[in-house]
Amino acid sequence: MTYTINKSVTEKDLIEGCLKGDRVLQRDLFEQFSPLMLSVCRRYIKERGTAEEVMIGGFTKVFGKLNQFKSEGSFEGWIRRIMVNESLTWIRKNKTMYLEVDIDEAYREIDYDAAHTALEVEALMDLIQKLPQGYRTVFNLFAIEGYNHKEIADQLGINVNTSKSQLSRARAYLQKELAVLEKETEFKSTGNGNS
Repeated sequence: MTYTINKSVTEKDLIEGCLKGDRVLQRDLFEQFSPLMLSVCRRYIKERGTAEEVMIGGFTKVFGKLNQFKSEGSFEGWIRRIMVNESLTWIRKNKTMYLEVDIDEAYREIDYDAAHTALEVEALMDLIQKLPQGYRTVFNLFAIEGYNHKEIADQLGINVNTSKSQLSRARAYLQKELAVLEKETEFKSTGNGNS
């Protein structure tokens, strides 16, 4: 059985219908946003099944708090924030975040030009998934969600320097991995990779 999303329904109609308990529109909302929101949860939680559970919990909150959405910003952004908060709550509850503190590394300058590569988005997301939980969480909050270090520290219950250190370590790891991938790509493109 396939399900198609009713594209003729406006966002406003979708929200109003969901507030009235219209199950079809609630399903439309879920079907429309769940692929993107699952990818948001997967950025924080490696295991797909767990990320799906967190996303479902997030949608439960979306439907429960829908009356709080004031249409003053992006509806997708509002849902995304709920998903990020749900993911962080799961991380805190399960204590899966190991944070290392090395203040000297927090201020190390990264050479981004050395890491320049033509990777596909999926390959880059795979690299981000390989980051240790603490690095990945801070990297996602800073680089993707746009939080500053104070906000990250407040969200995770850590100090600002720990956030900076985690971001620095994440960037160093990604830079190293990107350089390896770039060398592999060059090696294959010169024909040296064909045996």
